Amino acid sequence: MPGDEPVSYLVRHAKAGSRERWAQPDRDRPLTEAGRVQAAGLARLLAPDARRVMSSPYVRCVQTVEPLAEANGLRVEEEDRLAEGADPDWALGQLCSAPGSVLCTHGDVMASIVTALADAHIPLNGGMQWAKGGTWAFTVSGGRITGGRYLPPA
Repeated sequence: MPGDEPVSYLVRHAKAGSRERWAQPDRDRPLTEAGRVQAAGLARLLAPDARRVMSSPYVRCVQTVEPLAEANGLRVEEEDRLAEGADPDWALGQLCSAPGSVLCTHGDVMASIVTALADAHIPLNGGMQWAKGGTWAFTVSGGRITGGRYLPPA
C-alpha cells in the first residue's frame, strides 16, 4: 500500500487437495504442490511487513502461512475464530487493531469481511475477489480499515 499507513493482511489459504476426494477429516486436508508454491510466494510478498501470523487451525491454512512465519522468525498462532464457518467479526477486529498482522482463513470468512467492507463503502481496489492463495492488504487508521487492495495469488 502506498504511504506509511499501517497495513494488515487477510489471506485465503492456498490451493489444497479436493474436498470431495479427501477421505479424512477436512481439517487435515493439506496443500497441493501448487498450494505450496503459492505459500512460498506469499512469504516473499509479505515478509517485509509481517509482525504477527495467525491462522485457522486447519492444516491447509497453517501450511499457507508457515513459510512466512519461518522467514520472519515468528510462530503461527492457531486461532479457532479464523476457522471455516467462523463469525467474521473477530477477524475484522484483529485486522483493525493489530497492523502488521497476517490472518489466514477460509473463503467464507474472507468473503464476509470483504463484502461487509464494500457495503460500508470502504474503497477496495481489486473488486470482490477471494481466490485461494489471494490476499487483501488493508490500510488501518485510527483503529479502522480505511481502504484495501487485492493481491492475487502467487
